[in-house]
Formats: sequence, structure tokens, C-alpha cells
Amino acid sequence: MNDWPEGWTDENRGGNRYGQGSASERPESARSMPHVQRHPAPPRQRPAPPRQRPVPQQPSGYDAGQPQYGEGYDSGYNTGQVYGAPGGGRGAGSGGGDRGQVQGRPRPAPNWGRRIRIGALVLVVALLAVSVGTYFWADSKLNRAVDLSKVIERPESGKGTNYLIVGSDSREGMTSEDKKRLHTGSAEGKRTDSMMILHTGDNGPTLISLPRDSNVEIPSFIGSESGKKYPATGRTTKLNAAYATDGPELLVRTVEFNTGLRIDHYVEIGFGGFAKIVDAIGGVELDIPKAFKDKYSGADFQAGKQTLNGQEALAFVRTRHAFSSDLDRTKNQQKFLAALASQTATFSTIINPFKLYPTMGAGLDTLIVDKDMSLWSLGKMFFAMKGVTGGEGTSMNMPISGSVGNNLAWDKAKVKQLVEQLKNDEKVTVTEN
Repeated sequence: MNDWPEGWTDENRGGNRYGQGSASERPESARSMPHVQRHPAPPRQRPAPPRQRPVPQQPSGYDAGQPQYGEGYDSGYNTGQVYGAPGGGRGAGSGGGDRGQVQGRPRPAPNWGRRIRIGALVLVVALLAVSVGTYFWADSKLNRAVDLSKVIERPESGKGTNYLIVGSDSREGMTSEDKKRLHTGSAEGKRTDSMMILHTGDNGPTLISLPRDSNVEIPSFIGSESGKKYPATGRTTKLNAAYATDGPELLVRTVEFNTGLRIDHYVEIGFGGFAKIVDAIGGVELDIPKAFKDKYSGADFQAGKQTLNGQEALAFVRTRHAFSSDLDRTKNQQKFLAALASQTATFSTIINPFKLYPTMGAGLDTLIVDKDMSLWSLGKMFFAMKGVTGGEGTSMNMPISGSVGNNLAWDKAKVKQLVEQLKNDEKVTVTEN
């Protein structure tokens, strides 16, 4: 059997025959071996090494100077290369392999605990910055126009804090359309439309209405603008006349003189501001026990639960011609203000900037307070009013014993007892009747 390549015979070898049994000094050439098809190893699931030494090209025939095989012929000569070996085809001892390779190393798992702590810290810092900014913005908008240092001969301070809350009929900033829509009329100047004392302390809040028709004595006072001292004449008149005579300072002086209770802070709001606050919070829900109507205030209410907008709310607290006594009107005022505070001083309002800022803006733009009033004290006042409806406090009218002419006379004995309980921050047991 001829095991030489096709086309080759013994004669092709020439006369110089060497190999096994030859006397020639040249060694026997490698004999052609049957071709063995090698299948490459399946690819490994990792990136190729960054460097790979090329395999030198092997001769395809005999030694140099000898006849070469035809193109594409596989002599079967094994060069020592191990296919599929680690290190990109380099054999053992080649110095290759994965030495120094870091590519493909699994990344460490993220530290979620640390990320959450950092995120929480950033959120707290952001909320703190917004809160501080909002506080100073709101504090700067307070109109501290009332100077209680001008009030003379003041009673001694007691326990707790006493606020004098005044609703005036000021039409400042209102357009002709606003006045017509809100049924306020166009009277010049301003007068008190409602007055209340709010006491806050350790025994819950107490809200006391002072009827505008209360019969009081106007004491000596120093004019808020002139600085001139006006002596007492013993003149008695309606309480709201004190405000009309010389504004908030004389009103505070008159309340303190006739009650013996020191007023710590003064808060006043006009018609327009009151209506804007109600509209800013989306209205106030109120349960009206009995239907009533008043053409002067524009009130026209049916009995039952309903949500009042700014216009309706103003009509509700101003109505007095529909009632037999001004005491009924003060009861409505207390009820509404407590409901307003209850629905304004809520967590949902505080965390909702689209509700908080319009509400604060509407209120702060129209509030008039004393020079010592802080935003913190004002906030405590609103939350205390909320407590009145929450069952934590008491609401009442100043005790009345009869009338003097067309004015309401206070029950002096009960007023004295009430003031003592407030000064000592005791639980109020005095009743209005």
C-alpha cells in the first residue's frame, strides 16, 4: 500500500533514499500521519485575556530547502500547542494563564443600609431648611402695629396667656365689588364687630365672648397717636366705642380696667382677611341647628351640615338682626372661629404647600398684632382655639346680669370669680347664666 501523498511515488523520492535502513547521515523525515480533526473546546464564560501571545506559524512541509506540500494540506505535525488550554492556548510552562487578571471579578453588593441613612439625612436637612425658611417668611409678614407699652395702669400678670381677639369691620384693601359681594357697606374707618378673650394654660383653653354692647367705663388713657393723657370722666358706654375712640390700645386698656385681667397679646382681623382665610382652606364645614336669614349681612342659611365659603362665613358671624339678642351672635362667632381653627390647624394643611402657603398668606396679610407677638405665640393661639371644640376647653359669654339702657350689664360677682380662676389658671367653673 502506497502511503505517500497523491501524485508521489517511490521515484519522486529521487535516488537519494534515506530513512530506515539508509546509510545516509540525514535522519528519516517525519512520516505523514492520518489527519485527526480536533474540535475546539466550548467557549468559556469570561472575557478573553487582555494579552495573548501569537502562536508561531508552523511550516507546512519538510525542512527548509525541501519540497513543500500543497496548499491546505495538514501534515498532522503536532507543534505542542494544546487547544482549549487555559491562558488563551498556551501550554503548561508558558508563563501564561490568568495570572494578574482582575477583569470579570464580581462587584460587591450595594450597601443599602448606608444609602438609606444618607437619603434620610438629606431629607431631614431639606425639610428643616424649608421649615426654617417658612417660619422667617411668615414671621416677617406679621403686622406688629399695636404697642401695648402705651397702655397705662395695667393689672398684674397671672398664670397662662391671655389673647384679646378682635374682628373689625375694616374694609381696607377691598374693592367696590368686594364690598358689594360681602354685604359690608362702605362706612369709613373701622369698628369692632366682635371681641373675645382666649385664655390658654394647663387646664385647657377658655374662650370668652365680650358682647359689643357691653356697658363699660372708659378709664384714663394716653392717646396712641398724640401721646396726650386723657383723664377718666366716669363715662360709661358700649365696649366697641372704646375702639372707635382711640383704637386697639384704648380697647385693651378698657378691657383690663373693667375686668382686672391683664391682656398679653392682641390679634385683629378685618372683613376681607377673614373671608380670604376661609376660601384659602376650601371652606369651613359647620352644623347650623336652625335656619335664619338676614338681609343686612346677606345671610340665608338652612338648618343642617354645610360648607361655608368666605362670603357665607362672613355673613354667618356678622348676622345680628335675625336674633333677639347680641348674645346669640357671639355664640355663632365662637362656634365658627373654633371650627375654622379646627380645620386649619391640621397635619394635612401643614404638609400641603398648596394649602399652607395660601392660607398663611391670606391670614398674615390682614392680621394686626402687638409688637411682642411671635409667630410661635400666634400658632399656639390657633391650636388653643382648636382645643375649644375638641372638648379640651370651655366657651362662654361674659356673665350678664341685666341691662343699663340699651347696654348689657356684666354680673360683677361672677366676673370677679371668673377672672380669679383665669389668673390662677384654674379650671373655669363659672357659668354665663
